[in-house]
Amino acid sequence: MQFAVALSRQTDTDAAALEVAAAIRMKLSGTPIDLACVFFSAHHAEGAGRLAEVLTGTLRPRLLLGCSGEGVIAGAEELETTPAMTVWAAVLPDVHLHPLQSSFSPTQDQFHLTGWPIPGVDDGSFLLLADPFTTPVQDILGIVDDRYPGAQAIGGLAGGGQEVGANRLLLNDQAFDGGLVGVRLSGAVDIRPVISQGCRLIGERFVVTKAERNLIHELGGEPALGRLQTVFSALPEEDRRGANRAVHLGIVIDEHRNRFERGDFLIRNLLGADQTTGAVAVGEVVQEGQTVQFHLRDAASSSEEFNALLEADHARHHHPPLGALMFSCCGRGQGLFGIPNHDAGAAAAQLGAIPLAGFFAQGEIGPVGGRNFLHGYTASLALFAERDR
Repeated sequence: MQFAVALSRQTDTDAAALEVAAAIRMKLSGTPIDLACVFFSAHHAEGAGRLAEVLTGTLRPRLLLGCSGEGVIAGAEELETTPAMTVWAAVLPDVHLHPLQSSFSPTQDQFHLTGWPIPGVDDGSFLLLADPFTTPVQDILGIVDDRYPGAQAIGGLAGGGQEVGANRLLLNDQAFDGGLVGVRLSGAVDIRPVISQGCRLIGERFVVTKAERNLIHELGGEPALGRLQTVFSALPEEDRRGANRAVHLGIVIDEHRNRFERGDFLIRNLLGADQTTGAVAVGEVVQEGQTVQFHLRDAASSSEEFNALLEADHARHHHPPLGALMFSCCGRGQGLFGIPNHDAGAAAAQLGAIPLAGFFAQGEIGPVGGRNFLHGYTASLALFAERDR
């Protein structure tokens, strides 16, 4: 396998596309490209159709996939507000690429799935890019979980636009202003997800003893709000000062584990509380009997978890990653960490100077506890490595 990444800061879409294409061709020495991914700032959205034509015509990849983003990630750099375009190219011998697309009709309340593969023995991994305004992404992920049990989905929601039709998705030589595009990869590649939700555990663990959809009435037989207040009051003063909007709930997805650690919880926002009933509203449907624990999200926690997860991947696997794609929340970046290039720089420090590209998304896709979810404030990475034999 071979990987390459190139970045252009040019504002002219044709010029930027030609610049990155020339750099990719030089780095791969003319080797035929299997998968090319392009991510671009909103400055290039209007020219997305032309961009797709230029890249497919010059690079001639087996498959081109891409979208607009709130910002662009290339190598160890994060370009959050300036014009930018990055292309990430992969030579993937003995890897099967199955392009797919979907759209949703709100009037008919149904999906239109184009090119989705027949489930098989090796369902591989899915890379998915979707428009947040026109795609019920969690429903699509439910289809993935049902049709392709055990398959992992990684990706993000396109950005840069603030209304329906403003974002762009690319699939080969076509550009779309809505829906979802993606690819299933199977065969001789190990695509390892690293899903950093940016939180640390606080307080004790509870079992949900009374709940109604996304309302938790009782935790361990006591009002949920009372449990939350107890956890909050036990925090150090420094944590309490910024914790009003930083406390979240972690929901265990796989209850069969003997112990629950970071990465076993699906992190969801606390939406509000009822002082009269003691109920707490959460951004997820919760069931009685589930195990939950409160979490705290801040810059220090997000940085520590991101690095710890990369270190854990290195310790678990024999083959190091050769290339990577990163889908980072637009709520991270300099706004969260106070410094530029945090996630990209940390990845470069941990993984080495491997070709890495991605974008700042309006939602991130990744597996937790064996199921695929849409996340927020998360960095979702796909690490490409040789498959263990």
